[in-house]
Amino acid sequence: MPYGAHETMEVHEILLEKINMITHFNLYAREAKNPQLLDMIARHQQEEIRAYNEIVAYTHDYNRFTPVPPNTNIRGINPEQIQYGLNKPPQFVPQSDAVLSDWEVATAMLLCHKNAARNSTWATLECADPNLRQLLLNSAANCANQAYEVFLFMNQQGMYQVPTLKSHTAKTLLHSYQPAGPSLEAQYSGQNTGYAGQTMANLSAGSPESALYGGMQGQGYGRSPYASASGQAGMTGRSGSAGQNQTGSSSMYGGQNMPQ
Repeated sequence: MPYGAHETMEVHEILLEKINMITHFNLYAREAKNPQLLDMIARHQQEEIRAYNEIVAYTHDYNRFTPVPPNTNIRGINPEQIQYGLNKPPQFVPQSDAVLSDWEVATAMLLCHKNAARNSTWATLECADPNLRQLLLNSAANCANQAYEVFLFMNQQGMYQVPTLKSHTAKTLLHSYQPAGPSLEAQYSGQNTGYAGQTMANLSAGSPESALYGGMQGQGYGRSPYASASGQAGMTGRSGSAGQNQTGSSSMYGGQNMPQ
């Protein structure tokens, strides 16, 4: 089964990027001091290795794949926990002899994950193979979650301050957008029922597009995407056996439980 030129080159770039991330995370693990940061590095590196291996395995033999479960601790975050505003922000300047402090390590991780999320999303848009597309979409979502976890750590440690607008300015801008009216909703409400029903039937049947939302070909996937603080998270192997995942369901992956 052939690959298109665009998707071949995009996957080539994604795999190189993941190798680079795995290599650099080894360095970050040696330099970081904060225990929470060290735990995050270990969990994120485990996830990147799994994502890399899944893409390599599929592109080698077109075997069925299992989406890589997120290995992040971002459950239960609410807006009130985010620290907004600037409080004597530090000065930044490039240095030739700098050591990797926890700030440098966390910043490097954040940039890695942000770029990986963007690049995987772009590669998804260039894919013709539906299964490869789902693998890359899964990778993009996981990288976005990893980036958010790094941001939360940095924000709580005062390393990442969030500048704000005056409340009146932000509300004036955002409140200029109004909800669509009932007449517009009614105009389109009955025109896509058949397609929507077929889409849900495909997801239930385990079609390729269900890979991100519930597994493929009946391999249910949906254990909690949030690992414990100790970093315990697993994945389902190609044989369908369960790894060391937490119990529970995930709205991100279909709310189904992974088979034991």
